[in-house]
Amino acid sequence: MPLKTPYSQLKVWLIDMDGVVYRGSEPLPGAAAFIAALQETKTPFLFLTNNATKTPDQSLDRLARMDINVSEREIFTSALATAAYLCRHYPPPQNVVVVGGQGIRVALTDAGYNLASSADEADLVVSALDQSVTYAHLAEATLAINRGCPWIATNADPSLPSERGDLPGAGAIIALLAAATGRDPLVIGKPETGIFTQALAQLRAAPGEAVMLGDRLTTDILGGHNAGLMTMCVLTGIATQTDAENYRPRPDFIIPDLTSLLD
Repeated sequence: MPLKTPYSQLKVWLIDMDGVVYRGSEPLPGAAAFIAALQETKTPFLFLTNNATKTPDQSLDRLARMDINVSEREIFTSALATAAYLCRHYPPPQNVVVVGGQGIRVALTDAGYNLASSADEADLVVSALDQSVTYAHLAEATLAINRGCPWIATNADPSLPSERGDLPGAGAIIALLAAATGRDPLVIGKPETGIFTQALAQLRAAPGEAVMLGDRLTTDILGGHNAGLMTMCVLTGIATQTDAENYRPRPDFIIPDLTSLLD
């Protein structure tokens, strides 16, 4: 099934996942057919997600259960972008107190960092969405931040779309730690331009060749616009039609779901 014109003229796609391809464990309409259309036409694409809870392998398995079969090189997470940033600015080995799930933990250990359990031994603090966070984890991160350790956050999404509704996101973790420390982190993920620069470099594409397809105006649309990409807002996640039409910068395209991209 081909893409509709003018969408078929877009050369490179960066695609958000939560609220675009799926909500929780439920695939969204047209997702598998849309990715298949990109693959059939050999159109370069990259899943660009702020969700740092999953490793690329886990994301591959999740997508495969929805009949979306891609390779690991087609998934780029804020966890991978964070590890790459740290390697440039705080090269390993360093001890990192992490509030976050397996995605960021694996990305950091693969990059050569040591995961610290105590604030006393920490050189850095990294926060992300942590769906099994405990008070003890938050306490060690708070103590390390208050001791002066650099604090880096994978992303600041306040919520996470699910099949039951919106759940607390990585931004909720940031809000708690900020309240406890009086400090704010350096954020790596969307809408910061660095993650777009890394993604486009992986695709060997220029900003003017690419479109960012997402559901969240304050990350996908704002970040894509600031990085020089075209932007497309899909209404299956966070944003409503009214939100998208009134937002500035306004998305270049507003679509109800992914089926509207298909002929």
